[in-house]
Amino acid sequence: MSNQNAFSTMILSRVVVPLLAMLLGAGPAKAQDKSQDKSQDKSQDKSSNYTFLLASGFLCDPGDSATCPAVVKSANGDSYEMSGAGTFDVQSKSVTAAGTFAHKSSDGTVLESGVWIVSDLVKFSSYGMAPNALLHQERANGPLPFNPKHPPVSSFGPIPSGGLAVFHIRLLPIRGAAKTALLQVNCALGDAPRERQAEGVQLTLEANAGEFSEEVSGRVMFLSSRP
Repeated sequence: MSNQNAFSTMILSRVVVPLLAMLLGAGPAKAQDKSQDKSQDKSQDKSSNYTFLLASGFLCDPGDSATCPAVVKSANGDSYEMSGAGTFDVQSKSVTAAGTFAHKSSDGTVLESGVWIVSDLVKFSSYGMAPNALLHQERANGPLPFNPKHPPVSSFGPIPSGGLAVFHIRLLPIRGAAKTALLQVNCALGDAPRERQAEGVQLTLEANAGEFSEEVSGRVMFLSSRP
C-alpha cells in the first residue's frame, strides 16, 4: 500500500468513520407512513440544528459511482473528490465537520489528497423538510443493512431536509501547505430553487487558487432535528 493510500485509510478509520458512527448513531428519521400527504414534503423546516452527510454513510451505493464521492470540476477539467460528515447549529453558527479529499488533473492523475476540516459556518439556507426522502432511497437501493455501529433509523429522529450550507474549510494535504477554501454543500430536497437543483458541492480555493463549480456527482443530505 502506498503512503498516500495508507494516510487516507488512517484518516478514514480514525477521524471520519468515528464521526459518521456518532452522527448516524443518533438515527436519521425513518420516513413517515406512505399515506402521508405529499404536501408535507415541502413543509417549513424550523430547526436550527443539523447533521449533514456528504457522499458518505448510508448515502453511498457500492454499485453506483454517482453517489460517492462527491465530484466537482473546474473549467480546465481538474476535479476534487470529497466525502465527509458533520453537525452545525444555524443560530450559534457552531460547526464540527471533517472528511477526505482528492485533487485530480483532467486526465485523472491524483495531484494531492488528504483531509478537510471546517473552520466555520458562513450561512445556511433551508429548502424545507422532505420526510419521504429515506423511503425513496430504500425503494431504490433496498432496505438499509443492519450494522451495530449504524443502528436502525428512528421515527423520532432527525428529518431529511434540503438546503444550501456554506462553510470555510481547511484542506490539509499529505504533502505541501494547507489551503483555505469556501465549500458549498447543496441538498436539493424540499422546495429547492430552480438554480439549485444540482445536488453536490462547489469549492472555491482562496487566494485565487481556483474555482470548482461544475457539480458532477455525489449525494448530500441534511438531517434537521425536530424543533
